[in-house]
Amino acid sequence: MSGLEILALTSAAAIAGAINAVAGGGTLLTFPVLLAFNTGQITANATSTLALVVGTAGSIFGFRGHIAAVKSWLARFVPVSLAGGLLGSILLTRAGNETFAKLVPFLILFATVLFLTQGAFRRMAGREAAAHAGRPAVWVAIVFQFIVAVYGGFFGAGIGILMLASLGFLGLSDIHEMNAVKNVLSSVINIVAAVWFIANGLIDWPKMAVMTVGALAGYWCGAHFSQRIPQQRVRHLITAIGLVAAGYTFSKQFL
Repeated sequence: MSGLEILALTSAAAIAGAINAVAGGGTLLTFPVLLAFNTGQITANATSTLALVVGTAGSIFGFRGHIAAVKSWLARFVPVSLAGGLLGSILLTRAGNETFAKLVPFLILFATVLFLTQGAFRRMAGREAAAHAGRPAVWVAIVFQFIVAVYGGFFGAGIGILMLASLGFLGLSDIHEMNAVKNVLSSVINIVAAVWFIANGLIDWPKMAVMTVGALAGYWCGAHFSQRIPQQRVRHLITAIGLVAAGYTFSKQFL
């Protein structure tokens, strides 16, 4: 790898790690950067997943003080996250490069729109929380989490946003506790997907190694300094990058 490639991958992973620790959507940075340096579509997805999941340890450590308060939620959501993440990663490898390449523009666009509208998701969840605090809402959330986990194992960008909206729907209001749940579940989904990707030889190890360094630093900083990050500006930047990446992949695939 050239010095420019190492710098770009490390920087993208660091920013993505910080974004994922706070809300989610970091894959919208790492995936296009990997594509820009001639990485195959599925390999880029697999490499990004493994690099960011290694870095997740930093964010979990940063929110460790809130884990005890959310153990009951983790007990409900971890099993379906494991199952869904494995199913999604199996579907990815079964799809093949050609099919996945055709889906990539739509996946990036979906994740970008999701990232852009996350504020509306949270407001809607907050309004509905009191009316859906009973057992039926919990089971709906468990089914929803399984679907999110399948999507996460297949692609992954935006799963943090979906999970935060779901937790708000259940009535959770402490953003730090919500982030603790989200980070653990994201890690579970990505770990099982990463294990599958490794077993199928889909990882670009040199690129993964340099990205992991950046991701660890980014996750740690995001978890510890989330209140100081100008989230609105970051959201605008990631949305712009996502739209450009979606437009580029659409033009490359269909024009």
